[in-house]
Amino acid sequence: MRRPQDIYKPFAVALNGIIFTFKTQRHMRFHLFVVLIVILLGLFVNLALREMLVLLFTISLVVVAEMFNSAIEATVDLVSPNYSPLAKFAKDIAAGAVLITTIIALVVGGLLIFGESRWDALKINLASDAPAIPPVLRIVLGCMVVFVAVVIGKGLGKRGQVLQGGLVSGHAAYGFFFATCAVFLTDNPVVMALVILLAAIVAQSRYEAKIHSLPELSLGAAVGTVIGLVFFQFLPK
Repeated sequence: MRRPQDIYKPFAVALNGIIFTFKTQRHMRFHLFVVLIVILLGLFVNLALREMLVLLFTISLVVVAEMFNSAIEATVDLVSPNYSPLAKFAKDIAAGAVLITTIIALVVGGLLIFGESRWDALKINLASDAPAIPPVLRIVLGCMVVFVAVVIGKGLGKRGQVLQGGLVSGHAAYGFFFATCAVFLTDNPVVMALVILLAAIVAQSRYEAKIHSLPELSLGAAVGTVIGLVFFQFLPK
């Protein structure tokens, strides 16, 4: 017959792991604070029981991913106390898993709070022959697409990081995306010339700082311009 302490010990060990992670990891404390806020917000907007369960399950994935990330970081530091590219690679992958689960949780929470009725109205609008998409929504969606395109572009390159350097210049992409948006939103040729000039200055600053080469800046400018054209020229007005 198993003694009571043999039954309770695994739970005590697991609880100690949770408490230790909460005490030592700032991101874990932040995630738990966000969990509390989201739950209160879900109760405030009267989410159904099924929706609350989906929200709690999604948020729990973020917390679990953060705990795995902390465990991997501790293991890597133990095995490789000195700097190693492979150790950094392992930590970056673990952090990327946390980022993916966080983004998914934000999307799920946003859709649940957005509401089923508004979602149905949006689907009807998008399914119509000429759905009207306001300029602000075009810019927001375009920014998201530019971000994804830049991250993919940097991933295809062999140098640089996500936030600095890489095959596609994020600064040039966003600069020329906003410039393209402004060209479609104004009839003033002076404003058009100024926004294009500002985008070029942003790109030129990255070249002067020796962060990007001319091909990388050109590719970034092309990405931003094409996405701007898609959202303001080809989508229904």
